[in-house]
Amino acid sequence: EVQLVESGGGSVQAGGSLRLSCTASGFTFTDSDMGWYRHSPGHECELVSYIWRDGRTYYKDSVRGRFTISQNNAENTVALQMNSLEPEDTATYYCAADEGVLGRAKITHPLCGYGMDYWGKGTLVTILS
Repeated sequence: EVQLVESGGGSVQAGGSLRLSCTASGFTFTDSDMGWYRHSPGHECELVSYIWRDGRTYYKDSVRGRFTISQNNAENTVALQMNSLEPEDTATYYCAADEGVLGRAKITHPLCGYGMDYWGKGTLVTILS
C-alpha cells in the first residue's frame, strides 16, 4: 500500500520556523520526484517546492530563501524546512510523489489542479500575526 504521511504542522508566531516531514512507503522513493503543495480556503492551490530525483529543486518565488526542501533516501523522507514564516504561509501542506512512469494517469488532488501519482492527506500550518 502506498502511503505519504506528512507531519510537523502546527501553529507558530510570524517569524518562526517549522519543519514539515513526509514519510513515503509502498513505492520506489529513490526514483521519484517529490513536491510540497499548499492550499488555504479561498485561495488556489500552490506548488510550494519541488525536488527532482536528480537533486534539482524549485521554489515558489514567495518562499525562495525562506524554505528549503531536502530528501533523505535512506529514510524515505522529504522535508520542508520553513523559516521566517509569514501569515500568508498559513495553509494545509500536502506532500506528493511522481514516480515518472510514462503513460500512467496522474491523480488530481480535489483541492489542487496538479496531477501526481500519490498524495498525502496534508498537515495544517497556521502562522499567527
